[in-house]
Amino acid sequence: MTGGAGYIGSHTVPHLNAAGHVVVVVDDLSAGHRAALASDVPLEAVALDDAESLGSVVEAVRPHAVVHFAGSIEAGESMTDPARFYRNNITNALHLVDALVAAAPATGPVPIVFSSSAAVYGEPETVPIAETAPTRPTNVYGETKLVFERILAAYDRAYGLRSISLRYFNACGAAADASNGDAHPNQTHLITLALLAALGRRPDIKVFGTDYPTPDGTCIRDYIHVDDLATAHVVALDALAGGAPTGAYNVGLGKGFSVLEVLDAVGRVTGVDVARVLEDRRAGDPAALVADSSRIRAELGWRPDYTDLDRIVATAHRWHTRNPHGFQ
Repeated sequence: MTGGAGYIGSHTVPHLNAAGHVVVVVDDLSAGHRAALASDVPLEAVALDDAESLGSVVEAVRPHAVVHFAGSIEAGESMTDPARFYRNNITNALHLVDALVAAAPATGPVPIVFSSSAAVYGEPETVPIAETAPTRPTNVYGETKLVFERILAAYDRAYGLRSISLRYFNACGAAADASNGDAHPNQTHLITLALLAALGRRPDIKVFGTDYPTPDGTCIRDYIHVDDLATAHVVALDALAGGAPTGAYNVGLGKGFSVLEVLDAVGRVTGVDVARVLEDRRAGDPAALVADSSRIRAELGWRPDYTDLDRIVATAHRWHTRNPHGFQ
């Protein structure tokens, strides 16, 4: 698993282990945390830009499957520093699939589950968004995810490397026991930022855009709990082990919440009315992104456990309250 010490990856490791998989994490810890992993989880501290070392790890481990989380994720930053996103999300990811092809057994390369994004859709024509919707990213982050999905499809046609791309909507929440949560060094997640403000660690929360064509004028997003994302990876790996073809699946609740609705939920959970600063829209932010996740439900049997926004926020609140400085 690449990027397995990061937010979503580290939540996915215990779910995979519980399902009978033995996970080896490859992570250079530039954004991840060793403390997010159980002490008995093997960690190879290798960066994906080091193609030689990565190839050596693949040769030594001989995985039966790969889950690829590693990459740059800040959509706003992708518009100001596109070079980093192209390097991390495309060039370095090519090192991974090339290593899998080079080390392939006689039966062909092992399959891969790719951490993609709803950002591949851009500004949708209809909401909720199905996998058949046009893919027209409005930011470099989404573009890099879409390009790598296309690379995976080409590698399947040419080399037999099967893959499932999971198009996440907005990841959020924390482990129910507050043992793990969002500790990314450069916070961009709305729920996390709002909770940090409620806990007095930020002065306010910025609301980017209040003139969108939505009921309250703010962006609407589909918030999916990180543990529900984790179980999506388990069912995707099971499907590939059963011979499933290359494809893509949306992973979301199928309902959306506006920025103001999220801030109201944070207020209900914490009892704190966070100060709000109204700002102009950010470039590349679609008005609404809500998943049609009926395909992964029907074909892979996935179901989200966390469907109530307040319950999702409460898990994150427990994590940030008990771990005010993350894993430090």
